[in-house]
Amino acid sequence: MQPTTTELSKEMQDCIEACMACHSACEETMSSCMQKGGQAQMQVMGALIDCSEMTRMCSDMMMRRSPMSADMCDMCAKACDMCAEACMSMPDDPRMMSCAEACRRCAQTCRAMAGATM
Repeated sequence: MQPTTTELSKEMQDCIEACMACHSACEETMSSCMQKGGQAQMQVMGALIDCSEMTRMCSDMMMRRSPMSADMCDMCAKACDMCAEACMSMPDDPRMMSCAEACRRCAQTCRAMAGATM
């Protein structure tokens, strides 16, 4: 019987945590946008939804060691970059700036994982 590795690498754990933090930030920011309303807020919603869903799916795939994880991490990094840019369009909103930072952090870790062998 061959031993199985059940522990995730530190890099993968960090990426999963960054994805989960980004997902939470996007969800909270979406809630805030819906409460505030306004055309500018609503234009950011698409990017927030895409990023929220992508980060959730990416973390799920890494946790179950999907062979498609590297591809998903690459797509996730792109969604996070787009969301960060959309959030940066509202520099006076602290929640948007916090979300943009979470997105940038997640994009960075996902890019690193996309280049790694999973």
